[in-house]
Amino acid sequence: MYRQMFALQQVARRTISSSARRQVNKVPQKQKLFQEDNGMPVHLKGGTSDALLYRATMAMTVFGTGYALYELLKASFPQKKE
Repeated sequence: MYRQMFALQQVARRTISSSARRQVNKVPQKQKLFQEDNGMPVHLKGGTSDALLYRATMAMTVFGTGYALYELLKASFPQKKE
């Protein structure tokens, strides 16, 4: 029993240590990009994907606000029951 548990621990250690990848630290590059004074707002400095996410968020916000106002207007004038 002890031998099986020891073997299982060895396999687990090997799996964990061998699955770790070496990654390059990209933080200094990102800091340089986001701290650059180029007149762009910080939420758009990430590139095309940031611009797309920003526009999608604004579109959903405008749509949601319009829909909420429509529902409030509809609720303020109750339907006549016949």
